[in-house]
Amino acid sequence: MTERDGFEQRLRDARARQGLDRTKESGQAGLPTGSWGIGFRAGVEVVSALAVGIVLGLLLDRWLGTKPWLFLLFFVMGSAAGVLNVYRLFTPRGGRKG
Repeated sequence: MTERDGFEQRLRDARARQGLDRTKESGQAGLPTGSWGIGFRAGVEVVSALAVGIVLGLLLDRWLGTKPWLFLLFFVMGSAAGVLNVYRLFTPRGGRKG
């Protein structure tokens, strides 16, 4: 056993004691695994980004007096953000090569 292997084992033990490593059996290991969970998360991503864009657009329109324009701009930006979030959700994360 090399010095690096000993360090890695001590690090794993310390993380386990502190509860930093979640096991897959606990069901809290990141992304939801079932199709319902993934679909629900994708829907929440789109709706929440769109809602934030709409609310910001309406508030800025009211504050600056530019009635429909900032609402439309932030509606489009919120829609794009929601689609980008779903794209990131379904794109596999590969490590950098090189």
